[in-house]
Amino acid sequence: MGCDGGTIPKRHELVKGPKKVEKVDKNAALAARWKYCALSTEKLRRPIVTCDLGRLYNKDAVIEFLLDKSADRPNSEVVSHLRGIKDIKELNLTDNPAWEGERRNTKGDRYEDMHCAMFICPVVGLEMNGKHRFCFLRTCGCVFSDRALKEVKTEICHKCGDPFKEEDLVVLNGTKEEVEKLRKIMEEKRAKAKATKKSKKSKFAETVSKPSESKAVPGPSGSSSSSKVVKPLAASGSLAESGSKRSIQSMEEKSETYKSLFTSHSSAKRTKAQTSNWVTHTPYHF
Repeated sequence: MGCDGGTIPKRHELVKGPKKVEKVDKNAALAARWKYCALSTEKLRRPIVTCDLGRLYNKDAVIEFLLDKSADRPNSEVVSHLRGIKDIKELNLTDNPAWEGERRNTKGDRYEDMHCAMFICPVVGLEMNGKHRFCFLRTCGCVFSDRALKEVKTEICHKCGDPFKEEDLVVLNGTKEEVEKLRKIMEEKRAKAKATKKSKKSKFAETVSKPSESKAVPGPSGSSSSSKVVKPLAASGSLAESGSKRSIQSMEEKSETYKSLFTSHSSAKRTKAQTSNWVTHTPYHF
């Protein structure tokens, strides 16, 4: 039956209470967001892309999702806002020279620092491990730390030299408040693009439906340009008529020369003065 041999059980061994909620380490959670794909939960590898909300994905995982959205995926709600390949941007990242990757700990007998990141800021040198705030540019896709953008204020990208504005800056892996703010900006931008597209379609339909009306434009002398256009047209008509008459005359001349080759034609016949008084066997004697 137990409890023999002088053992004294304690209360927590006999009575089962409610389970304690396991607390997730904040540092480990932050490192995971910067090292793993938000969609496939695999390790990030180049090419790495992001969306308007600042989440990090592997490009091949996003393409697979866009090709087959009906497939069941565990994190499909994370990319529910993606409509096509235009909604993602490939990042231009700077490698960390101090990161050795999986080659360092192949045997599993060495300490692996979770805060050592694959990429760093090209200006300040801070690591992308979740401890520091990072942003990317919509124009070129270059990634910088927030500290570098504050210390070195410029309107030109530090890495590639392309110009940018403050509106082009997007926070990577931001807080809930920052993500909601980015979501509102994304929805407003899509609504504006949709409205402009509708207006262009309506303008195009109006131009097609209305017949093209030729309006007389007043010239420098006050007279309309339409009256000036008639004269060259009339001149061109007279030229065409004269050209047609000349062509008819040339055709008649050609036919006459062709007919004169035969003896039966009037031009080939001799007059009475040209004919001789005696009969010969010449073919020209008629």
